Amino acid sequence: MLKSYYYLTKPGIVWGNAITATAGYFLAAGRHFNPLVFGATIVGLSLVVAASCVYNNYIDRGIDQKMSRTKNRALASGQISPAAALIFGTVLALAGVATLALFTNLLATATALFGMFAYVVVYGYWKRRSWVGTIVGSVSGAIPPVVGYTAVTGNLSWAAFILFLTVVFWQMPHFYAIAINRSADYESAGIPVLPLKKGLEATRWQILFFIVAYVVTSLSLYVFGYAGIIYLVSALIIGLCWLIPAVRGFRTPDIKAWARQMFGYSLMVICLWCIAICVDAVVR
Repeated sequence: MLKSYYYLTKPGIVWGNAITATAGYFLAAGRHFNPLVFGATIVGLSLVVAASCVYNNYIDRGIDQKMSRTKNRALASGQISPAAALIFGTVLALAGVATLALFTNLLATATALFGMFAYVVVYGYWKRRSWVGTIVGSVSGAIPPVVGYTAVTGNLSWAAFILFLTVVFWQMPHFYAIAINRSADYESAGIPVLPLKKGLEATRWQILFFIVAYVVTSLSLYVFGYAGIIYLVSALIIGLCWLIPAVRGFRTPDIKAWARQMFGYSLMVICLWCIAICVDAVVR
């Protein structure tokens, strides 16, 4: 049963958000590492993200039953009751907000709460109604690095905005790759993702567009003086290594195999990008 509750939080999403939040923290803190603030930021944010995922599972339990990828989730399969899930999610949310409020600052706490609202309510509404729901969902997914940054600074700056935009642009190819590979699932559940509404060719072009946007925006951390030469070289190599297979995708006969490859690349890209930020911030 404990394992079911654990997976109800979508741990992969929790860990991924913790990684981008770490990058945001180190970009702001540099060598001035505060273990208490850092620990509270990551723990508090992770609890809020976990709560958001539990609420999302609650809202999507009917949809999840229609998709082969999600039909065995704890709520969809009846292993956990809806009431128990709501209680669990609320406890996680309260614990996360309390941790952030006590050990970071009001702005970081409010930003994390905004991310929860955007994911649970706004994205939860739009994902059922339009393919632009993916774009709406990318807003909440780009909040964690901003939380990490504001936990240190207590204010917003262009650096936080660049972090936000970079992760927004990274998410679009990431999610479109999933949508291509899982299009049959989304069709059976009635979720209007881009490949179903606009076709595979349009989706390929959007993937290319957003990867280019990601590369340009990521490099702007250096252009505006928030990162150094180590970051510049790393970000440029990372971006090009993602852009090249995106271009090659227009010639591939097996688009689903290509989508799986692009999904794998996207995971490596976000991890390496975050490492580049952290290393550059510490050694500058």
